[in-house]
Amino acid sequence: MTVHADRPSEDDLHAYADGQLSPQQREAVDHWLATHPDDQARVEEWQAQSAAIRATFAGYARTTQSDARLLGTRRNSALPSWKNLAAGLALFAAGTAAGHYLPLAGQSELQLVAEQMDLPNEAHAAYLIYASEVRHPVEVAAADEAHLAAWLGKRLSRTNLKVPDLTGLGFHLVGGRLVPVEGQAGALFMYEDQKGQRLTLLVGRNDSNRQTSFRFAGNGPVDTFYWIDNGFGYAVTGEVSRDLLRQVAEETYRQFPA
Repeated sequence: MTVHADRPSEDDLHAYADGQLSPQQREAVDHWLATHPDDQARVEEWQAQSAAIRATFAGYARTTQSDARLLGTRRNSALPSWKNLAAGLALFAAGTAAGHYLPLAGQSELQLVAEQMDLPNEAHAAYLIYASEVRHPVEVAAADEAHLAAWLGKRLSRTNLKVPDLTGLGFHLVGGRLVPVEGQAGALFMYEDQKGQRLTLLVGRNDSNRQTSFRFAGNGPVDTFYWIDNGFGYAVTGEVSRDLLRQVAEETYRQFPA
C-alpha cells in the first residue's frame, strides 16, 4: 500500500483491522481514520466481529498443518478476513455443541434421528456473521417479502417456501439472504424485536433424512434449536432465553407446511 492521503482500499482497511500492515502502512491508515469516523466505525466493527468469532471457537479449535495451509490460502481471497476466520474455524467446530432431545409440544409422533452437527454449526456461524451487521444484514428487505420467498424458494427447489410470521412473539422480519447450507443453496431469514435483538432462521435441504427431530445446541451465549422435517433442515439461532427460542422454533415449525 502506498502512503498517501487518498482513501485506503477495502483490502487495506481489512488488513489494518487484522493487524497485517507494516508500521508505515498502518500509520497512513491511522491518519485517514482519524478524520473519517464512518470508516473508523467499520474497522472497529470488523475487529469486534473477529474477536467474537475467535472467542466463540477458541476452546474447540484443533488445528493441523492442512488447516493452516487452508487458512493461509483463504487469507489471500477477496472475502473480508473476518469471514475467512469464520469459515476456517467452522472446520474445527465439529462436536462443539451439546445436543439434547427436546420434543415439540403436541408432537408425540416425532422420531429422533442421528446427530446432524453441520446444521447447528452453520446456523451458529451465520448468526455470528450476519446478526451483528449494521448496514447490510440481509440481501432482500422485509418490504419485498413476496419476492424474497419466491427467490429463495426457487433456489431451494421449494415452491411453497413461506416466511414465518413471528410478530406474535415480538419479532418482525428484517429480511433474508441466500447462504450455503451443507454445500447447497440455503435461506437465512432474520428477525428483530423492538430492542434490536435479532434472531436468524436457517433453512436448507437435507434429502438424506426424511424423518423429523427437534434438538438443542448451545455454544456460549448463542443457542440454536434445530430439526429435520421432510427433506429440509431448519435452525433458529439467537442470544435470547432458551424458553423464548423454543417458542420461536415451535411457532416456525407450525407455520412451515409438512
